[in-house]
Amino acid sequence: MEKRRGNILQTIDKPAIILYLALGIMGWLAICGAGNSYLKSDILEFFALTERTGKQAMWMGISFIAGTVLMFIDKRSYEFSAKFIYAALIVLGIITIFISKDIKGSRSWITIGSFGIQPAEFMKFGTTLALASLMGRYGFKLTDYKNFLKCLGIIFLPLIVIICQNETGSALVYLSFFIVLYREGMTGIVLLSAISAVVYFVVGIGYEPVMFEQLPVSVGHYAVTAIIQIFAAGMTLFWCRDRRAAYTMLAANVIFSLAAYWVAVYLFAFNILIVQYALLVIDIVYLLLRARIGREGKLAWTAMFIVVSIIFFHSCDYVFNNVMKAHQKVRIEVLLGLKEDLAGAGYNVHQSKIAIGSGGLMGKGFLDGTQTKLKYVPEQDTDFIFCTIGEEQGFMGSTFVLAVFVAFILRLQVLAERQNDIFGRVCGYSLVSIFFFHFFINIGMVLGITPVIGIPLPFFSYGGSSFLGFSMLLFSFLRIDAEREK
Repeated sequence: MEKRRGNILQTIDKPAIILYLALGIMGWLAICGAGNSYLKSDILEFFALTERTGKQAMWMGISFIAGTVLMFIDKRSYEFSAKFIYAALIVLGIITIFISKDIKGSRSWITIGSFGIQPAEFMKFGTTLALASLMGRYGFKLTDYKNFLKCLGIIFLPLIVIICQNETGSALVYLSFFIVLYREGMTGIVLLSAISAVVYFVVGIGYEPVMFEQLPVSVGHYAVTAIIQIFAAGMTLFWCRDRRAAYTMLAANVIFSLAAYWVAVYLFAFNILIVQYALLVIDIVYLLLRARIGREGKLAWTAMFIVVSIIFFHSCDYVFNNVMKAHQKVRIEVLLGLKEDLAGAGYNVHQSKIAIGSGGLMGKGFLDGTQTKLKYVPEQDTDFIFCTIGEEQGFMGSTFVLAVFVAFILRLQVLAERQNDIFGRVCGYSLVSIFFFHFFINIGMVLGITPVIGIPLPFFSYGGSSFLGFSMLLFSFLRIDAEREK
């Protein structure tokens, strides 16, 4: 037994452990900076359990001990217990909805004395194991629609539970699992559809108030119809491999669109969107006819893509104007530049930018950030922890932190790719996807380039549940990686 433990410790990936420890230490120092004030003078206060810094240090120790324990659980145990862990965490998440207290509109915390635990942070661990266990079965093929639906069920069940807890930001993290599905053979059309949905929403809503020169046509509305035409032609060319149909559609759309624009501007004004929709209908009919003649199902799916795109865009417009709550609309309008609300929805991001910009090249120094000391940035030790790094350590320090994060994610990607079986690879890519989503969205919202959805920066944002949850994901995968040669 001792010999086996020694072998495991020797085969654990050392660079990943070093990067993990480096991120944890830098994260704790950032929390010290965010929690510091002019009233504090004794550095030992940072280790007091009455302070957030002390609690975070305690959770870091607990996480490392828990991770060490997880490294001594063999791979077969993870495979065997995956469905039980997943089911138990789903049940815990459902129970949390009913027994938790309402904290800032969220019912996602189970309080134990002065400490709180957020089950949603551990559900990612269960989802990773369940998805890997399913996809690692002998004969599993993601191209089988029944298997694909099972994967979607595993991903969306915890997502729905977390939404019921009113934790939309944490729920959106589960969309990162689609990167795993894509790596394991999911068609790129699914990712294209997701990207298209984002483009339709941003362009359509962002440019809806802008009118098309002197014509009574919204630029956003017109641009979305043109984008649908381009995407459809691209799918026909690169996915269906039908060059003739693609070039015919593209040429017809361009020629008739330009002709309609010329007539509307120079002869008589009319709503040129009528022509755009007429062209989309013609594209649909043309694709369906070619699909029937050539018995090519992909062309029919491309026609369906156009139909769904039109329905989705109009539903987005309806949801934004009639379903979304006022504060949700304001956040989106601020993000898209439609409204400047520096005292309301845009306050956090505005103050965060000021803090980061005031750091300059080298920063103001550890514990010397004025924006931080005076508490200008709300949630500065949780969701907006990166602004503390920017203010105290400046451009150079921020760049170093980003470089360590990127190195950590790339190292995990290397480990995921070198796995000898699907179970290990899915666990690895799930970890990569989750860390990348948190990293990209958190840094983006601090800089004002992604929506403020309230998700932590791994190993930096204050929170014992998130630190422990990320550590469980990492150390369990490192044990799986250590057994890849078996």
